[in-house]
Amino acid sequence: MFSAMEQPWLSVVVPAYNEERDIAEAVTALCCWLDQRDRPYEVIVVDNASEDRTAELLEPLLDGGQVRLLRNEANRGKGYSVRRGMLDASGRLRLSCDVDCLPSLVSLPRMLEAIEDADVVPGSRLGTGARVTRQQPLRRRIVGWPFIALTRLLMAEPTRDVYCGFKLWRGTAAQAVFARQRLDGWVFDAESLGMARRLGFRIDEVGIVWTDRDTSKLSILKTFVPAVTELLAARRSVWRQDRARPVAAAGPLAEPPESSL
Repeated sequence: MFSAMEQPWLSVVVPAYNEERDIAEAVTALCCWLDQRDRPYEVIVVDNASEDRTAELLEPLLDGGQVRLLRNEANRGKGYSVRRGMLDASGRLRLSCDVDCLPSLVSLPRMLEAIEDADVVPGSRLGTGARVTRQQPLRRRIVGWPFIALTRLLMAEPTRDVYCGFKLWRGTAAQAVFARQRLDGWVFDAESLGMARRLGFRIDEVGIVWTDRDTSKLSILKTFVPAVTELLAARRSVWRQDRARPVAAAGPLAEPPESSL
């Protein structure tokens, strides 16, 4: 057990909504993986006003320090939940990780290597070295691909897999970006990456192992039109920021990550 005063090497932020089926198993497995690294960490689950037993089933795992729960009083969206968790975190590194992200942990050592020379490392299902063991349903891919293309066009965003839910941030970059990020919906990914670039942070996309979740709740067909509106709002939000000298640039971490982990 690590001292409560010791700064976490890694904070993991897990947004959750109606995850009673998987939340306890996911957090237990995540903590087991982190315990094997023998370094201080914290896991922050942000419950987005779940209507099931998500919080109840998570309760036995909470210790108020390494594992804790933040509960939104109302459903505010994934963007709000990730922002809340990132700003509550204190780790030198901060990983946003969906409940189904455990298969992707095998790719974290590559991301740790990349962040030695970057400020943000988005995981990518399309990047070099990516391995997707189960694809999204074809209907979602047919709608999703054009939206990703539109995102990259409107945001001038070179990241290929903007909406992948597995992203590693330096704490300084996360603090600067999420303090400015405003969108509450799932288009927050486009806003946060665009904000990071606008502020001068370096981004390095890394291919990861990924398994699509058969219980995904997002219906792109139902949210496409509102998402386009949010995308335009993301563009305005980013371009309101002053493009001056960078807020920060990649440099040595206070405690360099061990790429062999």
